[in-house]
Amino acid sequence: MRKRKTSILPWLSIRNSKKAALFYEEAFGAIETYRMETPDGGLVLRLSVDGAEFWVSGQSDDQSITEINKENVGGDTIKMVLTVDNPDRVFEQALKAGAKEVFPVGDDYGWRLGRLSDPFGLHWEIGKPLTVE
Repeated sequence: MRKRKTSILPWLSIRNSKKAALFYEEAFGAIETYRMETPDGGLVLRLSVDGAEFWVSGQSDDQSITEINKENVGGDTIKMVLTVDNPDRVFEQALKAGAKEVFPVGDDYGWRLGRLSDPFGLHWEIGKPLTVE
């Protein structure tokens, strides 16, 4: 029997998970690897960006989800780091999909990296190390 590899996968609670899935597909090339729809209209998805997985859940529309305390989520409380071969291309793709630039892609602290905010208020740093690890 093979031992399961230990991992940590972020789980993003987003007001409209269907809309979020479409954004992440367009912005990052995410593909859906798991889907569960709940009787109350909720949706749970596992998405993969070139093998890097994360979860997204929330109501299927903007009407039903309980208000989340915005001071405790998103923005500076959590940042997603998406490491890719071509951060400039992925960053531009995300902007075209509806993300907002926080700071542009540039070289600093040993990384080629830029930060953006997705339409759901979460910050994503898109980059790669400048040296081979």
